[in-house]
Amino acid sequence: MTIRLGLVGVGKIAHDQHIPTIAASPDFELVATASRHGSVEGTPSYPSIEAMLDGPETIDAITLCQPPHVRYDAARLAIASGKHVFLEKPPGMTLGEVAALAEQAADAGVSLFASWHSRYGAAIEDTRAWLAATTIHSVKAIWKEDVRVWHPGQEWLWEAGALGVFDPGINALSVLTAILPRRFFLLDATLEFPENRAAPIAADLTYVDTAGVPVAAEFDFRQPGPHTWEVHAETAAGTMLLAKGGNELWIDGVLKTTAPEAEYRGLYDQFAKLIAAGKSDADTTPLAHVTDAFLRGVRKPVEPFHY
Repeated sequence: MTIRLGLVGVGKIAHDQHIPTIAASPDFELVATASRHGSVEGTPSYPSIEAMLDGPETIDAITLCQPPHVRYDAARLAIASGKHVFLEKPPGMTLGEVAALAEQAADAGVSLFASWHSRYGAAIEDTRAWLAATTIHSVKAIWKEDVRVWHPGQEWLWEAGALGVFDPGINALSVLTAILPRRFFLLDATLEFPENRAAPIAADLTYVDTAGVPVAAEFDFRQPGPHTWEVHAETAAGTMLLAKGGNELWIDGVLKTTAPEAEYRGLYDQFAKLIAAGKSDADTTPLAHVTDAFLRGVRKPVEPFHY
């Protein structure tokens, strides 16, 4: 049975990923949207989630793509209306918000999905299995991109309480928590804040896992040209590179796994399975690592940033 979907927030990520993925999905049909600015041709459009829920369309599930600082209220309303909810990453502004939503979804008997798209990269499972079969000596994630290309004009990204460079950096953390065989935790962090912004533009993070293996991460919003989304590992079995955000696995310079990017197809397949099984997946581990960085990190002022 096709799941009738409402989409809230018709911005860049919705147009780049959600809308084409939903159109190609055998499980979902986009029946309505809610957005202050965007719309989808041929689909009923409303100015708010409240108006969309009051409309004549029958909606079974709702995907929330608006900025995270306004997502909790929308998710709470959707759950209270008996709708399954798909949360674009990050799932909320705080860990407490997501925990509250998970409780509300359980009480309402609907599915809640905190999505981490990078965990559905083509090489993630092969990488996890390869690392599990060897001894890891060190790990480093490098996530660097040009914010002007990936988040053009998105001023909300720099507001107090927003993630700044952790918006893409949380993807790296979602990958690390998916592929590494043991938990890791923060030892030290330096967060670079532009003088005119309330969120970091770069971060340097030092972790260790429960076996004492060093894990590091570097995030930067100031890299011109092509982006870098990579995880490097030195192991007893050789040097590993997980490239292209989780879609290519290289061992000692030899490509072992690659496939066309289909992360959002994987997310919607999983959302459909959760709904069919009457289950939720509201993992907040990557977000917990971000909150640790803000809690323990040293703030370093750097030059102002302007779009």
